[in-house]
Amino acid sequence: MNAYIEKRFNQKLDIFLSKTKLKTILIAISGGQDSICLINLIENFQKKYNKELIITYIYIDHQWTNNSQEQIKHLINIMKKIKKKFVIYQINQLTHSELKAREIRYNILIKYAKENKYTHIITAHTQTDKTETFLQHIIRGTSLNGITSFNEYRKFNETIQIYRPLLEFKRKEIKWFCRKLYLPIWSDITNYNYTINRNRLRYELIPYIHKYFNNDIDKKINYFLTNSKLENEYINQNAIKLYLNSRHNINVALNYHLIHKQHIALQIRTLQIFFFIIQNTILI
Repeated sequence: MNAYIEKRFNQKLDIFLSKTKLKTILIAISGGQDSICLINLIENFQKKYNKELIITYIYIDHQWTNNSQEQIKHLINIMKKIKKKFVIYQINQLTHSELKAREIRYNILIKYAKENKYTHIITAHTQTDKTETFLQHIIRGTSLNGITSFNEYRKFNETIQIYRPLLEFKRKEIKWFCRKLYLPIWSDITNYNYTINRNRLRYELIPYIHKYFNNDIDKKINYFLTNSKLENEYINQNAIKLYLNSRHNINVALNYHLIHKQHIALQIRTLQIFFFIIQNTILI
């Protein structure tokens, strides 16, 4: 299992680096097993292939626990051992909202990347994270765009992209990898706080589905999302064509008669593109 994970990861990262020609990488981490696994794989890759990469690790501390300083010390010790640049941000305004915390976290990552001219941010998200995010989107209410937004590559703006090289691996595979190599995982107590919706999904809903409905739910959801992504891309391409053909050459307007003849899905998507372009507003 460990040999397979490392081999597959090395293949993916080598393709990624060859494609992007990157010499500097920004990696967002925590002290959890997924991040520690990612650090190990990245460092082994660099040693094995002798890649001249300037790697910076970045950690954002939401200060949700009383021992968050100890977690930072734990990560600092790891960074001293591998001799890599390590950036720490501490959030002074505490928030227990998952969505707000995520927004703050990504705003910091994007800001740091811009200021330091990084074009790609690597994260340690896994296939299990993809399953959890899918279920969260379904529960909150979403669109085809929404459920297919969690991909290996995600473009934030014209200059910055997110890359998730562990997205094809399940959390249990990552756990086995870490235990086999005795990697120093930090157990975050907030992962067991059931007032956080994702934790309740992770430890109650998904195990329940595994036990009583489908014991391979991650694979089934991933298959569904792969097909949905292809269908969504097809709709997007046709909506862009419709938008380009129906927009007015001078005025800020669309040809109603041309759009009205199309399927309702294309009408909606074309209007979403229109309002996003003129007002930078996303319509759900």
